[in-house]
Amino acid sequence: MSKRGEKTQAEVLAVLRRHRGPLSAYDVMGELREANPKIAPPTIYRALSALMERGLVHRLESLSAFIACKCAGNQHASILSICDQCGIVEESVAPELLKELSKIAGKSGFAPRRHVIEVHGVCGSCGTEKVPV
Repeated sequence: MSKRGEKTQAEVLAVLRRHRGPLSAYDVMGELREANPKIAPPTIYRALSALMERGLVHRLESLSAFIACKCAGNQHASILSICDQCGIVEESVAPELLKELSKIAGKSGFAPRRHVIEVHGVCGSCGTEKVPV
C-alpha cells in the first residue's frame, strides 16, 4: 500500500471516530476536502473498503453509511443497533448468535460469508425522553 493510501485511511478513520453517528462516504469526503480539495469519491471508497477489510470500520447497509468500529482490530461480525431518532449506533458482539445463524443458513447448503445484523429502534436515551405535548 502506498504512503498516500495509508494516510488517507488514517484521515478517514479519524473523521469517523470524531462523529457519534454514521456518515456517508460523501460526508467523509466533505470533511477531508477542507485539507485536500482534490480528493475524489473513489479515493474515499478505496480507503473505506480497506478499513472494512481490516475490521476498523462497519458499513451500515440500511443507511449506506459508515461508522468506526468500537471493537477495533478484531475481525468479528457485529450487531449494530441504530436509533431512528438520534442516529447513534451501538455495537454489540454475540459470537454464539452468529454461529447459530450460520448453522441455520447452512442447513439448506448455504455458506454464509459475512453477517450484517442491523436493528433499528429507539436508544435508551431517546426512549426515556419526554415528548412535549
